[in-house]
Amino acid sequence: MALQLKRRGIVRRHRAPDAGVTLIEMMVVLVIIALVAAIIVPNVIGRPDEARVAVAQTDIRTIGSALELYRLDNQTYPTTAQGLEALSSRPTTSPEPRNWAAGGYLSQLPVDPWGNAYLYRSPGDTGGFDLLTLGADGAPGGEGPAADIAHGQATATN
Repeated sequence: MALQLKRRGIVRRHRAPDAGVTLIEMMVVLVIIALVAAIIVPNVIGRPDEARVAVAQTDIRTIGSALELYRLDNQTYPTTAQGLEALSSRPTTSPEPRNWAAGGYLSQLPVDPWGNAYLYRSPGDTGGFDLLTLGADGAPGGEGPAADIAHGQATATN
């Protein structure tokens, strides 16, 4: 039977299960990746300032949530002197936390998208804590990407 099929030019090739991908399959994948990149890259590259503001807003929400967990465990926020470092390593200064979480509250402290540390103060101006970044210019105030982004404003469009 196999000889008859071979004589007629009809031969089926079976790939081994561990065979790699064909050149056609690889080209299809590359074309799909190129199309996706062509759609996404202009949107990201054209808006780096907006992307940085969004990252800062997300960081502030994350740090704010970690501060709330710290308060729930220890009945108080870290002091200004203890700073945000109290979220990643157990404070040794007074008041020492009673129930500090074994793994901490953040694995590491993020810096803002402009390379500056987030500013923290406890107690804050309105009680609780103040948490903010001074934006692209690193100075108080400003507009657009240079505007300050504070906890509680982290969902607002700046």
